[in-house]
Amino acid sequence: MIQTKKALLVKEDFQTRKDLPSWLLKEYKTFHNTVTDKTFPCYFGMGGELKGELRYAYITRDDWSNLPAALIDFLALFDDPKHKRHGLFVFVEPFEEEGTLEEYRQQFWDILQYLHEQDTLEWPAESPRDPDHYLWDFRFHGEPIFAFGNTPAYKRRKTRDLGNAMVIGFQPRKIFEGLKGTEKGGVMSREKVRERVEAWDHLPKHPDISHFGDPDHNEWKQFFIGDDSEPIKGKCPFTHKEM
Repeated sequence: MIQTKKALLVKEDFQTRKDLPSWLLKEYKTFHNTVTDKTFPCYFGMGGELKGELRYAYITRDDWSNLPAALIDFLALFDDPKHKRHGLFVFVEPFEEEGTLEEYRQQFWDILQYLHEQDTLEWPAESPRDPDHYLWDFRFHGEPIFAFGNTPAYKRRKTRDLGNAMVIGFQPRKIFEGLKGTEKGGVMSREKVRERVEAWDHLPKHPDISHFGDPDHNEWKQFFIGDDSEPIKGKCPFTHKEM
């Protein structure tokens, strides 16, 4: 599929662009209605969507080639201080039939692996390469980014179900300045959100959810949590490319 226009989308594009696929328009509508529901747990996502601060992109099941450019354009927004709270949500064309959580998990990590393979900048020397290191985080174009998967296969953790498509959120770590897990503002904000998440999901906080820098925590496990309350076991699917 050839992209004739910019891969990075704004909210208005869903009303004005004529080249966007019908499945994307449908999934964006579901996403919008979900995150703007007054009871939606995440204040940041709700506020960003209402204020037009979010950015979007999409990929098909078979073609992910526009994603690196969309992410690079998104990261360039942060050259302007006004854009310090932006988030990017990437819609992945749905499977013909809804997949299992493990199928979406594999697709999620395959997409992150693809981004890493396409990255033209070297992984920063100061960032650990071992995902089991507590200070490991995903890097693209030199930037540390928190990524998280949302899929229709989440049946209990409803806050991770944003429609029939997998929707991957990308949040550069710089947007958490002043809201880090060890800072007072961050502790208070996150606790409020997590209380609302537990109320929506009727489940306790997933045991792998913590804050970056927690020596007892692996960041990669938080990227795609389970639909239960069991800690994720095993090795991270992400591997570093040969230099």
